[in-house]
Formats: sequence, C-alpha cells, structure tokens
Amino acid sequence: MQCPLCHAQPPHLFHKDNKRSYYQCFQCQLIFVPTHERPCIEEEKRIYDQHQNNPENKGYCDFLNQLCEPLKKYIHKGAQGLDFGSGPGPTLSVILEDQGYQVDLFDALYAPDQSVFTKKYDFITATEVFEHLHNPKEEVERLWRLLKPGGVLAIMTQHVTDKKSFETWHYIRDPSHVCFYSRTCFDFIAAQLKAKIHHVHENVVFFIS
Repeated sequence: MQCPLCHAQPPHLFHKDNKRSYYQCFQCQLIFVPTHERPCIEEEKRIYDQHQNNPENKGYCDFLNQLCEPLKKYIHKGAQGLDFGSGPGPTLSVILEDQGYQVDLFDALYAPDQSVFTKKYDFITATEVFEHLHNPKEEVERLWRLLKPGGVLAIMTQHVTDKKSFETWHYIRDPSHVCFYSRTCFDFIAAQLKAKIHHVHENVVFFIS
C-alpha cells in the first residue's frame, strides 16, 4: 500500500470503524481509505444523484460563498475559470458568472468535457471534491498545469483537526469520501507545487501559482 498523494509507503493505521479502515501517510499526513474499501463508480454516482445542491438552494449558495467571496479578491472581472467537479447541479459557476466571470465545467460523471484540459485558466475551483479523489496526486498536478501564472487553485474541503474528533466526524460517514486533508497536508502540497498558500477559511485553501 502507498499513499495516493505522495506515493510514500508504508502508511500506518489511523482509525478503523465497523465499515472501513483509515490510514495516514507519515510523509504528507494525508488520511485515506485503502483502495479495496472504496466504493465503485456506480455506488459513487448513486450517492451523488441524491444530492439536492442547485442554485435555488440558498443554504448551499451561502456555503459556497465561503470560497467565492475571498476568491474575488484574487481574480479580475472577466477572468476565465474552471469548476472542477461541478456535480449534478452546477451552482458555483452560476454564482461566479452572475458576477462577471467566465466558468467552464468539468465533472467526470456529469460534465465529462475533456477539452477543458487543453486550456489555461485564471482560476480553478474544487468545492467538496478533493475528499472524493481516488488519485489526488495526479489530479492536483493536472489542475496545477492548467493555471496561468498568478492563477488560483481554490479548494474547499473539511479539514482533519485531531484523532479524537476524526473518530466521531460526520465527514467519514459518507462512503464516497476517501481522502481527508489537514492544514499540514495542504502545506505539504504547496511545497511540492512550489506554490504560495493562503488558508483563507477553516475549510478553504488557495494555492497561488
């Protein structure tokens, strides 16, 4: 077994419940579910199809604004962005487009437009996506290559704080959540990318190219 973020090995068992095991990498501190205990793509889609996230859901829009509002300080009007992992009901793109930004969509299940990976962007957003990634190293590096100089990779995912709270954390109850990040883990990613990092909210981090 090796870490899906930095490929170090071997990780150590961090926690185990009656459904899954959770391992932690000694090098990057990522906590992850081993491959054989992750859901198949059909099971993941069944979970995603149940989500009620859309632009008419004010609570969801308010949630996304934790990322949108600070992002506007880093990008110019008319900036071209990519919403990576836009989901079954794209919402963040609607919020940003209403405020004068241009946003392409990509989602492996709902908007599988591979042409986005031939473009360059001023910003890329990934809201509640990174916890679902089975191969975060490859995805992070692919997204980073799409950014223009000075571009922003804006990530929202709930952060690991400590082992005790992890054991009772609602976030690990979702079987489609397979990777869990801490502030230390994101600092490791920034160092690998040679990126500037801004922790703008307890669950939001920006990497600046």
